[in-house]
Amino acid sequence: MRADSISRIAGLIGFAIVGFYLEEQAPRLIRELLSAELRLWLFPITGALFGILIAPYLTTRPARTLRKILGQTSTQILLAGLIGLVLGLLVAALLAWPLSTLPQPLNQVFPSAGAILCAWLGITIFVARRTEIMSTLRLRFRETERDTSKFTQNGHGILLDTSVIIDGRVYDISKTGFITGPLLVPIFVLNELQQVADSSDVTRRSRGRRGLELLNKLQQEASVPVEVSNMDVDEMSEVDDKLVALAKRLHCPVVTTDYNLNRVAEIQGVTVLNINDLANAVKVACLPGEELELTIIQDGKEIGQGVGYLEDGTMVVVDGGGQHMNKRKNIVVTKVLQTSAGRMLFARLNE
Repeated sequence: MRADSISRIAGLIGFAIVGFYLEEQAPRLIRELLSAELRLWLFPITGALFGILIAPYLTTRPARTLRKILGQTSTQILLAGLIGLVLGLLVAALLAWPLSTLPQPLNQVFPSAGAILCAWLGITIFVARRTEIMSTLRLRFRETERDTSKFTQNGHGILLDTSVIIDGRVYDISKTGFITGPLLVPIFVLNELQQVADSSDVTRRSRGRRGLELLNKLQQEASVPVEVSNMDVDEMSEVDDKLVALAKRLHCPVVTTDYNLNRVAEIQGVTVLNINDLANAVKVACLPGEELELTIIQDGKEIGQGVGYLEDGTMVVVDGGGQHMNKRKNIVVTKVLQTSAGRMLFARLNE
């Protein structure tokens, strides 16, 4: 049953009862014009009809309008108004006792009027100054986080994402001393790592378990502190979004091997330390015209192309190499393509 219908039925019953009691208070003129039996029926029926008509305007319609207004109002305004209301009522409660000692009838009017006035002032002031108040609350919350975390005390930490933990190369890099700041693993990254380790897919499960083992090894043997933090970003649901937001909040870089996270973080102004970029930077340079030996192990995308890999994992696309599958051939490098996703060489047969 709709709220309007329930309201009309309640109004019918309520106003009919009111009409029944008003019959006893009817003016003398009405008593003289109408008989007692007619008044006994007329007043309740009139009250019931009146209740059917106006009850929704007294109950459900204002409630519906209030819900609509609250739905369109931002959370920041609602929170500021609620805080102002509570503080205003607390002030009114403190003023209630001295106001109740005033002489009649002031001791009955002033406490209620003071409660209404203080509540209105609290809501008005806090809503009007909500931006400054919320900024102060957020600042103090961040300061509390910094005080309770060794990671945030020094301001030189580095966030790790799931992909870089599973990759494992960050452990070897940390042992070299190139990473000087402490490493931070947010709790939502650890939860995602555990979900991967519990996956029904065999490949994903093995990758997740490898990541947990490497993280444990990193905590025990790394030359820099490794901390698992309970800091979270409740307003976001995706792990990558949480990681970028937390990096912006703490003003620290993110270590990753995820190409998409790399691009999204850079767009939002977050410093990214991509291990693939580091690996490409320390590889021995391979210039066009250089001769190499390569075993071609698979076909390329284009007709006649063959694909092989160098010892460091660099993919080499050989034009005309498709006819020499599983053979070791001399090739000449013609082009070098280097991106954050890795390095790729293009070559031709040296005949």
